[in-house]
Amino acid sequence: MAARGVGMLACLPLCAQRSQVLRPTHRLLSCSGTVAADVKREEQSSRNVETGSEDRTPKKKFSEVQKERREQAQRTVLIHCPNKISEKKFLKYLSQHGRINSHFFYESFGLYAVVEFSQKESVTSLQNVTRTPSMETEAAIPFKSRFFNLKMKNPSSQTSEQSCIQSSNHSPPSNKKLSELLCYAESMDDQLNTLLKEFQLTEEDIKLRYLTCSLIEDLAAAYFQDCTVRPFGSSVNSFGKLGCDLDMFLDLDEIGKLNTNKTSGNFLMEFQVKNVPSERIATQKILSVIGECLDHFGPGCVGVQKILNARCPLVRFSHQASGFQCDLTTNNRIALKSSELLYIYGTLDSRVRALVFSIRCWARAHSLTSSIPGSWITNFSLTMMVIFFLQRRSPPILPTLDYLKTLADAEDKCIIEGHNCTFIRDLNRIKPSGNTETLESLLKEFFEYFGNFAFNKNSINIRQGREQNKPESSPLHIQNPFETSLNISKNVNQSQLQKFVDLARESAWILSQEDKDRPSPSSNQPWGLATLLQPSVLSSVSLAKKKRKKPASERIKNLLESIKSSSPENDTHTNGKRTVSTQA
Repeated sequence: MAARGVGMLACLPLCAQRSQVLRPTHRLLSCSGTVAADVKREEQSSRNVETGSEDRTPKKKFSEVQKERREQAQRTVLIHCPNKISEKKFLKYLSQHGRINSHFFYESFGLYAVVEFSQKESVTSLQNVTRTPSMETEAAIPFKSRFFNLKMKNPSSQTSEQSCIQSSNHSPPSNKKLSELLCYAESMDDQLNTLLKEFQLTEEDIKLRYLTCSLIEDLAAAYFQDCTVRPFGSSVNSFGKLGCDLDMFLDLDEIGKLNTNKTSGNFLMEFQVKNVPSERIATQKILSVIGECLDHFGPGCVGVQKILNARCPLVRFSHQASGFQCDLTTNNRIALKSSELLYIYGTLDSRVRALVFSIRCWARAHSLTSSIPGSWITNFSLTMMVIFFLQRRSPPILPTLDYLKTLADAEDKCIIEGHNCTFIRDLNRIKPSGNTETLESLLKEFFEYFGNFAFNKNSINIRQGREQNKPESSPLHIQNPFETSLNISKNVNQSQLQKFVDLARESAWILSQEDKDRPSPSSNQPWGLATLLQPSVLSSVSLAKKKRKKPASERIKNLLESIKSSSPENDTHTNGKRTVSTQA
C-alpha cells in the first residue's frame, strides 16, 4: 500500500479543454548521477570546438541511442503534482516501488515530475496501487497509463515541510539576454558555442520527448500490439532547439519482423487481416483510428487534427502535459533515416552543430525562415547548405554521402521504397577530418561562398559534395539525399533566394570590416555574431523607402503643384535652364 500521510495516485482523467499549450519550464532538482553526468559530458564537448579537436571516446550509433532512450522511457512515469509538495516525502513514497535512477520537475499547466525507475517492474507496481478517480459531475474513462495525478491525503500537514526546489529555466533565452551573452564572449568561436549551449535541447527535454512518444505508444499498442512510436527529425538528429515540435511515427514494420523466424515444419501460419486497395489508404485508416483514440482516450492530448489527405498523412495534436506540439505519421522510415544521417554529421565534428545553430538563428533574425509554411527557406534546407559547404572545404570537414556509402558493410544496407539509403552507421569507423579552421573563419566563408554561389545554374548535392547543373527551373535546388528526384527547397521563390544572397553578402562584409576594428568584449557593444543578429542595413533601407513613399493622393497633389510652379511666370533658372520637379 501507499506510504501513509503522503498522498494518493490516480490515473489522470481526460482533459476536456482545448486551450493553448504552453512550453514547459523545467525545474531541475538534485537528481542522481545519471543526468548530471550526461549534462557534464555535454558541457565538456561544447568546449572542444575551437579547432575541431574531438573527444576520442567511442561514439554511439544512432540505433543504440534510440534503443537506450526508448528503454529509459519505458521505465519512466509522468506525474502531475500539487504545487506545494515535499520532495523528500514524494521520493520516499515512490521509492517503495523500486529504486529511482533520476527525476526532475517542470511546469506546464501545473507542476509535473518525470521519474525514471531502475526497473520496468516498478512502473507496474505503481500502477497496481493507483486508482481511477471518481468524478462528481463527469464520467472518467478508465485508461491505465503511466501518466498519474498525485493528490494529498492531508494537505495541511505538508505545508510546514516544503523543501526548497532549485529552479532552472530551460526555455530559449530572450533576444536581449542572448545579445548580452554574445557581447561578453571572448571570441567569435565562444559566441557560436554560447549560442549552441543556450538553444540546444537539454537532457531533461530529450527525456521528456522520448517519454511522450512512449506514452503515445502505450495507447497505440491497444490496437497494434508490439508497435513502436519513434521520434524523428529535430528531436533526435542533434540539431533540435528548445521549443521545437515533436515529430513521431508509428512503426508497424517491426510487428511483421517479430514472427518471421518462428515458423517450423511444413506449415505457415498467417494472421487473418482486413485488406484495402493501397498502402496509402491503409495509412489513412490507421491514423484515423489512432487520431480518434488520442482525442477520446489520450490523457493530456488536446486539439487533435487528422490531416489525412496530405502528401504524408498525419495526426497533429498538442500534448498538454509536456507542452509539445506533436505530428504523428506512420511507417515514415525515410524520415528516420534522414534523422540518422544528420545525427552522424552532427556528431562527427563538433563545429557542425555550432555553425548550423548560428546560421539558423541568423536566418530567423532576418525573417529568412518562418514557422508558417510558405516560400521561405526551411531549417532543413539551411542545414543541408551548411553540410554541403563543409564538404567543400579543403580538406573537407564532412564526408559526402557517397563516401559514407562506400564504408558501409552488409548490415548497413538499407533500401526503403526502392530508394538506396545505405551508409555506414558506426561513427567510429569514419576517419576524423584534418581541417582545423576556426568557427569564426567558417562562418565568414559560409556567407562569402553562398553570397557568390551560382544558384541560377547549379544545385546543391550532399550525396556527391559538388555543384551540379540544376535539373529544373526552381530558384533554389537542393537534392533530397535519398529521394534524389525531389527538391527539398522547391517552395523557395526568387525574391526569398535573392534576400538570402543579399544578406549573406552583407554579413560577409560586416565580418570583414570587424576584422579591422573589433570592439573590446568588455565594451558591451554588439560585435561579431551579435552584430549579425541585429536588423540589417538592407532591411533598414527597405523600411525607410516604404516610409518615404507617400500616398497616391499626396503624390498627385505634389505633381500638380510642381507642374504649376514650372509655368513661364514661375520659371526658376539654374545655370540658364528651367528645372521641373517630377518627384512623386
